[in-house]
Amino acid sequence: MISINSLTVAYGGFTLLDNISFHISENDKIGLVGKNGAGKSTILKLICGLQKPTSGKIEMPSDMRIGYLPQIMEHHKGKSVIDEAMTAFSELFSMEDELNSIMDELSRREDYDSHEYQKLIERMNDVNDRLAYSKAESPRVAAEKTLVGLGFKPEELSRHTETFSQGWNMRIELAKILLSKPDVLLLDEPTNHLDIESIEWLESYLKAYKGSLVLISHDRKFLDNITNRTVEIMLGHIHDYKVPYSQYLVLRKERIAQQKAAYENQQRMIEKTEDFIERFRYKPTKSNQVQSRIKQLDKLERIEVDIEDNSALAVKFPPAPRSGDVVFKAENLSLGYPARDGHGEKIVFTGADIEVRRGEKVALVGRNGEGKTTLMRAIMGELAPLDGTAKTGYNVNIGYYAQNQEDILDKNDTVFGTLDRIAAGDIRTKLRDILAAFLFKGEDIDKKVAVLSGGERARLAMAKLILKPYNLLALDEPTNHMDIRSKDILKQALKAYDGTLIIVSHDRDFLDGLVDKLYEFRDGKVTEHLGGVEDFLRKRRLESLNELERKSRQEEERQAKPAAEKTAASSQQEYQQKKVISKEERRVRNRIAYLEKGIEEIEAKMKEIETVLAAPGPSDDIMELTRQYLELKRDQDDKTSEWEKLVENL
Repeated sequence: MISINSLTVAYGGFTLLDNISFHISENDKIGLVGKNGAGKSTILKLICGLQKPTSGKIEMPSDMRIGYLPQIMEHHKGKSVIDEAMTAFSELFSMEDELNSIMDELSRREDYDSHEYQKLIERMNDVNDRLAYSKAESPRVAAEKTLVGLGFKPEELSRHTETFSQGWNMRIELAKILLSKPDVLLLDEPTNHLDIESIEWLESYLKAYKGSLVLISHDRKFLDNITNRTVEIMLGHIHDYKVPYSQYLVLRKERIAQQKAAYENQQRMIEKTEDFIERFRYKPTKSNQVQSRIKQLDKLERIEVDIEDNSALAVKFPPAPRSGDVVFKAENLSLGYPARDGHGEKIVFTGADIEVRRGEKVALVGRNGEGKTTLMRAIMGELAPLDGTAKTGYNVNIGYYAQNQEDILDKNDTVFGTLDRIAAGDIRTKLRDILAAFLFKGEDIDKKVAVLSGGERARLAMAKLILKPYNLLALDEPTNHMDIRSKDILKQALKAYDGTLIIVSHDRDFLDGLVDKLYEFRDGKVTEHLGGVEDFLRKRRLESLNELERKSRQEEERQAKPAAEKTAASSQQEYQQKKVISKEERRVRNRIAYLEKGIEEIEAKMKEIETVLAAPGPSDDIMELTRQYLELKRDQDDKTSEWEKLVENL
């Protein structure tokens, strides 16, 4: 279908892509991966013809239809969401107009045996067949299903596109591309502005998609579930494997190990051969053997080991100062925005009860616009409650990563200056080391923030959190522009972080194993879910199935409603009481399990320190180890005391 042949892209003295070649076949679903700045987006632009290569060429059929979703695009205004989505069917509507025109002309003509009449009949049949193939269902029904799948509510489809954020307009553009059913889909980070449920819908759609797909994504689970081939760009070259991403990593590691072993064996053979040549070069009796060995070396195909880019983040958060047991608590909280500029008060959610305790790692999940970032603003004290209370606990010091780094970072400042302005004390002497840990080296530290990529700005904002010892990290979409390797390293650093974490993220793989509690924002309410992200998703999928079943029985339920209401009224008080008890018992049991896990981890850390203190080495800081041990002991006592009370009252 698409052949990429000997493609090179160079800018001045820098070569981004160096003589790469690969083929995109029918039904290929390719994950295009690599570090930020490796050239992934450039390849998509080259395929679309939006950029020209320095050398090489791309070949494809002239009638091939390509659907391309870039990371940043211009959005259309002046139409409703549904009307804008329906523009995807412009070709279909043109064919309908042509069919009507042909039928109208045929009805007026009487030269049934003429060549022109037969040509019209053939054209009518051709257009009719194409329409029959394209219109498996009503265009409007297809548009509505796609928009709702991508997160729009049915009542929002009549709103104008300009009333939505850039992220929501990206969903409209994505819907238009999917509805046009191109031969090849080129998607550049399509999940960046989607919530978890919309990502799962898109995942199901792309699994069933019949055409070819080239997907750029930093979501490992998304790649694994959709793609059947991985093309990685590394240092200007590509590595192509016909397996999903996780399997590719295993095979790539095995290949490098095999290459290194073969290279080392060959080097030993070359060394022995050269030693033989050197020893017997001037002995007449060995001259034939020497010449034979020289020719052997000349003909030898030298083994090369693939060059790897092993640069990676080195993130380690400072130890968290001790805070109170309750880090953040909200009761009957309603949040929104007061009336201004002629617009009335906007309420985002109401009646929320939220409690985050010391050491917990909590995720805020749900549809965009339901209040996750709004709650973050309340935690930071930037937004006052409309009703209820929202308070941080004793001695809580918050490190905040905001989603809108574009607005927060000073574009006129340099990378080094961004940290230098807020650093204080001895940490100022380590700024270059901190920036190097976040991959800002050499001349990079003098770059203006304005010229940094999205991934570089994300790394710089994260570096700011290393400067001070915070005991609560509030992170709003920290991984949106990070490559897979950087996300993995950040995840491990957050797992090792001994403070409290509140994180907004739609990356299932990133959240899996990191958080132990979720708050879901949905339809103006906030619901607590105890457990990990996979437990939450299983429950949500089950609820979706139940919802479909309830809709299919809607008429019967409507007829039975009076009787049901009468029955419900007689037992409502008993039911509510059982419901409250059940929920509270479940909360207590989950808290007990969490405490038991925490106590076990603390005991393991204490044993490690005891081992070192029993036989300290010259580089071991006895005072620091003792301080850590006493801090762990206090934490163990607190958790054990709480555990005993909960078990006793269960």
